[in-house]
Amino acid sequence: MKRFTLILMFSLGLIFRLQAQEDSGFEWFLNWLREEFNYEHENYNSSPLYENSELIKKIDLEGSWSFSIGDNLNWATTTYNDQHWEKIKVPSKWENQGFNGYDGIAWYRIRFDGRKLNQKQTHFLLLGQIDDADECYVNGRMVGKSGRFAPDFKTAYTAHRNYLIPNENINFNGENIIAVRVYDQTLDGGIVGNAPGLYASLNSENLEQDLSGPWRFQKWDDKESLEVNHDDSGWDEIWVPAKWDDQGFRTFDGIAWYRKHFKVNFTYDPNKQYYLILGKIDDFDITYLNGKRLGMTNDGLRFGESTSFDKLRLYRIPPSLIDKNGDNVIAVRVKDIGYHGGIYKGPIGIVTEDQISGLK
Repeated sequence: MKRFTLILMFSLGLIFRLQAQEDSGFEWFLNWLREEFNYEHENYNSSPLYENSELIKKIDLEGSWSFSIGDNLNWATTTYNDQHWEKIKVPSKWENQGFNGYDGIAWYRIRFDGRKLNQKQTHFLLLGQIDDADECYVNGRMVGKSGRFAPDFKTAYTAHRNYLIPNENINFNGENIIAVRVYDQTLDGGIVGNAPGLYASLNSENLEQDLSGPWRFQKWDDKESLEVNHDDSGWDEIWVPAKWDDQGFRTFDGIAWYRKHFKVNFTYDPNKQYYLILGKIDDFDITYLNGKRLGMTNDGLRFGESTSFDKLRLYRIPPSLIDKNGDNVIAVRVKDIGYHGGIYKGPIGIVTEDQISGLK
């Protein structure tokens, strides 16, 4: 409530000035204030990404998982026998399930049937929030991590775990093993978020290459960000597509950059025309591929009048620009002029001309 009290005091100082304006500033302010109040009351069960229409749940992972305190990296492998482990409910704090007061490292394991997944789709493991840090493995290979374990500890308990699973990691013909290594520094621990599951990108089967998932992100303007060799290793990681407001950058308005590194994973046909599709972006963008500008969307209007946020970004890729065998870098300069911001709606990826009509 302390945060909300400060927001309310600040709000009262602005409300009378905004109320008299004829544009949409006052409406925006009320929406922002409402979101801040909801932010104060959000808990482990809230995640905007689980409501993201770009994802569809393929396998529900809520329920009983195998669990053991202690640490052994062999527990990530498919050959390890965990039949003697405890059973624990996910999502839930491990303190509520017989491990009260335990701080340290513990492992979770669960199996899923790869025959329930479509090889033409792109898949993500969503685990909600984990208290405090984690490393996640699918069939013995790490697919993502959040926070840092001791001694260089950094909590990530508020972050929503959204990990891209490369298709080569998945056995589409049978059993697969998910193993999650969790470190809790103090107080509550475990996989505590909502709606854990395996999700698929809705339009991925209609793309030559799906580029949704984790991107690099920084919330300041630097023209060198468009360069291929620019060092973005220290940037934040952000989920695309999704509003940046829902990912730790609430109420940020201004200029930010996104970057995505990728290799072409389809058979390139020189007789076809390819496009980069970035869905919808709030509000304006300039998009680059390998240091060259592909296109931009900016109607030049002010907040409340601009409709750029509702325009589909579809930019032609010159055949000579894409590296068919090496690394490619997409850089997107985004300017948000008010309210929500970011690359917020898909599809995100590379398409051919004949695939465009099949996208939702």
